[in-house]
Amino acid sequence: MLKNIIRSEKYLFAPDKNFKKQLKNILGFLPHNFKLYQLAFVHKSASHVVFNEVKVNNERLEFLGDAILDSLVADFLFIKFPEKEEGFLTQTRSKIVNRENLNQMAIKLGIGNMIISKMSNDNHKSVYGDALEALIGALYLDKGYDRTRKIVLERIIRSQININRILETETDFKSRIIEWGQKTKKTVNFTSFEEWDEQSNSPVFITHLIVVDEIIGRGSGNSKKEAEQNAARQAIQIIEG
Repeated sequence: MLKNIIRSEKYLFAPDKNFKKQLKNILGFLPHNFKLYQLAFVHKSASHVVFNEVKVNNERLEFLGDAILDSLVADFLFIKFPEKEEGFLTQTRSKIVNRENLNQMAIKLGIGNMIISKMSNDNHKSVYGDALEALIGALYLDKGYDRTRKIVLERIIRSQININRILETETDFKSRIIEWGQKTKKTVNFTSFEEWDEQSNSPVFITHLIVVDEIIGRGSGNSKKEAEQNAARQAIQIIEG
């Protein structure tokens, strides 16, 4: 993976002064390997195909950063809440790293101005959170786990996240609607399928939430899980009216 990333960097433009300034504001230091970090902001809609169909974009860095962020948040919560059980820690981590929260953090950090994309980011807000995860992936490759942990905890998690507000925020709408179905003795089903989004040049998941043969919630997302949560949220809003 690193070999492909290094090769891909050759196809990026030299970062300008504004990019370097924004990167320093986010990380707290000015790295030497600017192009590795620049790759973190190349959305797949703006990717190029090189080296036997290897795509130059931030998807691989995003995959890596997602795993690293999960680990860092788990470590943070494990230390912060020594008396809490696994269920609480898992649910709280899910709230912190859910797509909507990551999008908001990325926007606050100014990442939106750094993204290279060929589509409207306002209509595809997951682009922001994806870039934040890709940035964490780049940071990990450049500085290793310990330095990444320190930077992410100090400059992203502690500075951007209000834990008390996170604890009060509900994000697991799917579990809630399933519990409602059990209490009211009504069958709740989720049906999902993929559609091709021409604007982002990528698939999008569509979910219908069906209660007793009637669709009461519809949702979309970049993953099946996200689409199901959005459908469940709409259904709850309708039920609670």
